[in-house]
Amino acid sequence: MVESIARVRHIRVTPQKARRVVALIKGKQAQEALAILKFAPQAASEPIYKLVASAMANAQVKADKDGESFDEADLFVLNAYVDEGTTLKRFRPRAQGRAFQIKKRTSHITVVLSTPEVAQTAGADKKKASN
Repeated sequence: MVESIARVRHIRVTPQKARRVVALIKGKQAQEALAILKFAPQAASEPIYKLVASAMANAQVKADKDGESFDEADLFVLNAYVDEGTTLKRFRPRAQGRAFQIKKRTSHITVVLSTPEVAQTAGADKKKASN
């Protein structure tokens, strides 16, 4: 019963493009998600691949610390989401002395990995809270 979280902040990829990649791996087994990300053509797949691998390592460390049995094949992507980070504002010179603003967007990406037992207990807790 392990749940691990990994976050990367201020990554230089637009949130809209990162959300397309994150949607590919939601609900998948962690090792399957790594395989999908490895061959995905989008540029955002590389940092998300590293993030999922980091979350898997975090789960291993957490299981060792708690003295629980752990198998990487049991992990799956419980939740993954992309939030908008700070926007870097730059100016590009244009004709007749004008300047146009260029917005370089950043993202905060979070991946939550879990074993099936944790997900079932979390779902049961939500049902109790809503009743």
